[in-house]
Amino acid sequence: MLWLLIVPLVVVIALAPFIFETQRRVVGKAMRDRSGGSFANLTDGVTRYRWHGPEHGSVIVAIHGLTTPCIVWDGIIPALTRQGYRVLSYDLLGRGLSDAPTKPQTLMVFRKQLAELLADQDIDGPLGLLGYSMGGSIAVDFAAHNPSRVTQVLLVAPAGIVTHETLFDRTCRVVPWFGDWLHAMFAVGRMRRGGPKPAPISDMQRFQLTRRGYLPAVLASRRKALAQTQADDHWALAKAGMPMMAIWAKNDTTIPSQAMGQLAQWNRNVVHKEITAAGHGLPYTHPQATADALVNFLNR
Repeated sequence: MLWLLIVPLVVVIALAPFIFETQRRVVGKAMRDRSGGSFANLTDGVTRYRWHGPEHGSVIVAIHGLTTPCIVWDGIIPALTRQGYRVLSYDLLGRGLSDAPTKPQTLMVFRKQLAELLADQDIDGPLGLLGYSMGGSIAVDFAAHNPSRVTQVLLVAPAGIVTHETLFDRTCRVVPWFGDWLHAMFAVGRMRRGGPKPAPISDMQRFQLTRRGYLPAVLASRRKALAQTQADDHWALAKAGMPMMAIWAKNDTTIPSQAMGQLAQWNRNVVHKEITAAGHGLPYTHPQATADALVNFLNR
């Protein structure tokens, strides 16, 4: 008769994280109205975006990474706008206040989101791309498919080259069903135990962990966008002579130092800058050093 107790318990444990997901807050109009941001209705849902800097400045699009939305750039954007650049930052699907469609998150999906946002904002001229972590992969992918539209690519700890993956993350990514359950059950706790972050970043992270669609979006990106190695894209940009810079963190445990050497082999024209005493969160832990490196490259 013990199985009469064990079976329901197993079912509850198996379903619990997915039930919790249905109870998380839906990002809707009321929440967006309180945010004060701007929103575009695109094919895959609503995308939150923000403009910064002079109206007629040269455009740079800032693309954030896997887990932290566009506010990750708030410590860096002022340095760019002081140089006269007009910066567009936005939340990727499933992050911040953008919609979270239930679909595989491939680089093509993110390329489409960016292309539609640019069209929505009537941006059809040349622009620069600034990408952090997974945002670096998106920037490289977009530039490789639209080289005539891009003037330079600026990468900060970019993915798509060499990435260190924990056993937990790899298991969630490669194992069907069980990986979904494992991620839904334990990813929240792991993210909350992450390293210290400035108050705005940590506040937004706490919000994301309570919103519906965020955790599935993170896992969907790990399984598709972050599972790709972008040798072909980097070779294409090298052949096109695309001006590129890559900023690295010396103590980065997510994007290891081998990535710098690998990128140098793929594209000898990339300008590299390493920031000492920084980890993977360098846009918000070392914003001044990151901004200085970007400005120096742009002003060459």
